[in-house]
Amino acid sequence: MTGMTVVAGLSVAFLLTVREVRALNNGVARLPVLGCNTWNAYGCDIDEDVILETASLMKSLGLQDAGYAHVNLDDCWAEENRTADGSLAPNAQKFPSGFKNLTSQLHDMGFQAGIYGDSGWKTCAGYPGSYSNELLDATTFQNWGFDYLKYDNCYIPFDDVIREGTYGKYQRMAGAIAQLADSSGEPPLTFSLCEWGWSQVWIWGATVGNSWRVDGDVSDNWVSVASIINLASFITGYTNYYGRNDLDMLEVGNGEMTYDENKSHFTAWALLKSPLLIGTNLSAASPEIIEILSNTEILAINQDPVVGLSVSPFRWGVNADWTSNSSYPAQYWSGPSENGTVFMLLNTLDEPADMFFNLTESPWIRAGRQYSVRDLWRHTDNGTAIRNVTASAVPPHGVVALLLQDAGDEPDGILPLCAVYYDCSSENGTLVDGS
Repeated sequence: MTGMTVVAGLSVAFLLTVREVRALNNGVARLPVLGCNTWNAYGCDIDEDVILETASLMKSLGLQDAGYAHVNLDDCWAEENRTADGSLAPNAQKFPSGFKNLTSQLHDMGFQAGIYGDSGWKTCAGYPGSYSNELLDATTFQNWGFDYLKYDNCYIPFDDVIREGTYGKYQRMAGAIAQLADSSGEPPLTFSLCEWGWSQVWIWGATVGNSWRVDGDVSDNWVSVASIINLASFITGYTNYYGRNDLDMLEVGNGEMTYDENKSHFTAWALLKSPLLIGTNLSAASPEIIEILSNTEILAINQDPVVGLSVSPFRWGVNADWTSNSSYPAQYWSGPSENGTVFMLLNTLDEPADMFFNLTESPWIRAGRQYSVRDLWRHTDNGTAIRNVTASAVPPHGVVALLLQDAGDEPDGILPLCAVYYDCSSENGTLVDGS
């Protein structure tokens, strides 16, 4: 028998060919950022106790050991008005000890600290934005001890004021960050663009920042997750070291997503090399949610030190290839990694499904070779695959993640002579069919 059966569920991708865009490569965020962000769990209800408790839980729950190294504040941290000298200030009631003390404590715990700003007049929650104050605010953030800046897109100035597009608006802060790094000798702030996918940011984002949001805000339901995966399936080729598509913060553990939907959400974000920012209240997270977030075999692909490319679709499955469908995104994905070829099989249906693929449908597989199979969720070695893989009874909205490693030439006598027989021939020119 030349097939191999795997029970579970998965989602992967085939690399799109795109014009090369020069990455920022400024020495920070070579790999996707792993950490947490306050917004999805707390919204505006944040203070220094929430931040420090979250950091403590990341340590005690083993998430820091798994690689999560950032603790990031989102909106609503500021006073409603700037100070007399024009500077931003933390809300005195929420952060009575000040930000230097907060970031110092986070650094002492082994974390990097992130803060939120906006490229317009105001943040999305109505606090002071950074438009026309970019260098002042970048300097303030650095002096407070922050390492990372998420930069939003609300309250955009009128055209006759700004006289530039989304790209130019984000260049303003990027230039300020670079100028500050040059003058201070300190590493630049990791710069996370939150422009909601506007102006085809994946084309230019790598020249400005370390990551860029590709869509609007994710919600804590499968409809939202599937829609973002669908969009991302067409732009995977823009992700690499130092610059990457950002699918938004994780909703794992929020809402009413099933266990399998949470696994699929996490797997897709991780294997697409998105930043992974935990967005759930860790004090209320179930053991199975912590287990999902702590899957070191999945995280190792996201943090691959040798291969910066993400997975890409090689077959759409339910839909014709290259068809956009926000409810039923691409199902069959693959990508290279330091230790082999990664496959993600995503069951987008509302019922269990058997999923099958020929190995050489992936561009990263060599014809005539057999491959050992590692299940990245079951943490099992599942024998050797020759020519094809079948995943049986993949749960609704479930995922299977596999790592295939070359195990040598396939046995002699395997038929058909070509796994993909279209225009396949002998040396004398005799074409071979699929029988």
